[in-house]
Amino acid sequence: MAKLILVRHGQSTWNAANKFTGWVDVPLSRLGREEARKAAEKIREYAVDVCFTSLLVRAIETAVICLTEYEEVCQGRSPVLKHEADDPHWHGWDKYEGDESIELPVFTSMALDERYYGDLQGLNKAKTAEKYGKDRVHEWRRSFSVRPPGGESLEDTVARTLPFFDSRIMTHLQHGDNVLVAAHGNSLRSIIMRLDQLSPEEVPGLELATGIPVLYDVDAEGNVSNKTVLH
Repeated sequence: MAKLILVRHGQSTWNAANKFTGWVDVPLSRLGREEARKAAEKIREYAVDVCFTSLLVRAIETAVICLTEYEEVCQGRSPVLKHEADDPHWHGWDKYEGDESIELPVFTSMALDERYYGDLQGLNKAKTAEKYGKDRVHEWRRSFSVRPPGGESLEDTVARTLPFFDSRIMTHLQHGDNVLVAAHGNSLRSIIMRLDQLSPEEVPGLELATGIPVLYDVDAEGNVSNKTVLH
């Protein structure tokens, strides 16, 4: 059985300020770094073979802390961030084949980025609810198919996250690799929707706390046999 570890990034500076963040690239807060360290402690008994994270620094920070806080997680190997060869935004200076015996690959992808909140990004959530009404803002935040102004719906996030999960992450699990995914509330909801076989009506009610790992046992056919929330 391969292990799939999903962890939502620790509290960001904008989580602390109660702002819509989306694709705005803000770092972890001090509390967020501590949450990531606690997550690392909870997963230290599971040796990770490969890691996937988003392009956003709060998720990358969480992934790095989870991998480096305890030597057991990486089994003494060094995490190395990998960049896609066809990424037009990467300068290609990291020409290096690597050595899997002493390195652990960390792949970044926009497919795992948070849901894009469009015009809401940077706005205070409470003040936005006062302006537009609590019910309308709740619909923007929790509906499966309704998009916030200029942004993505959860359905849109699922459409970009799940193909990447199937083609890149599930392939490793089916080969028996233990995989860590450090990402965001909505990209992880998309993955859990598939693993837990949730309906579109059930997914918006799924709450994921920052820094709390969720562990799945996955067999060679990609079937889940067990799920554990590591409180």
